[in-house]
Amino acid sequence: MLDTDDKKAAKKTLLRKIPHALYICGVKDGENVNGFTASWVTQASFEPPLIVNCVKNDSGSHAMIKASGVFALSFLEAGQKEMAQQFFKPQRRVGNKFEDVEFVLGETGCPIIKDALGYIECNVVGSVEHGDHTVFVGEVISAGLHRDGDILELSSTGWSYGG
Repeated sequence: MLDTDDKKAAKKTLLRKIPHALYICGVKDGENVNGFTASWVTQASFEPPLIVNCVKNDSGSHAMIKASGVFALSFLEAGQKEMAQQFFKPQRRVGNKFEDVEFVLGETGCPIIKDALGYIECNVVGSVEHGDHTVFVGEVISAGLHRDGDILELSSTGWSYGG
């Protein structure tokens, strides 16, 4: 039988093996916009098309999603690790740029990264608040494909977010 420390280590190791892609989640509240790197994202329904996006409860972006009821996900391409890393910290908006990353405002008013593979925009249709993240369920209301390519996977970066 495994002892408590072994079970804790096994849990952490296995949870970190759950595959995750990396996205820039664009949010807004009024005229204010923000973006952050998201990884706990998955499709949850075909009809209607639903996405699950888990967001840290104490973040400013969490408050913006709750206030506006919308978010956008820009799909990062393999090789865009630096962009993902840039959005771990707050970005200063200068016109239509976050620092040096260009974006456009989508139908929801959320920022969409111009150099991403593509994007989806969502209206929040539900949420579950347990633990340190909120599970936002978003109905996909718009999407655009900029180009084809391989998605940036968390496992390819050497980072871990989980466990």
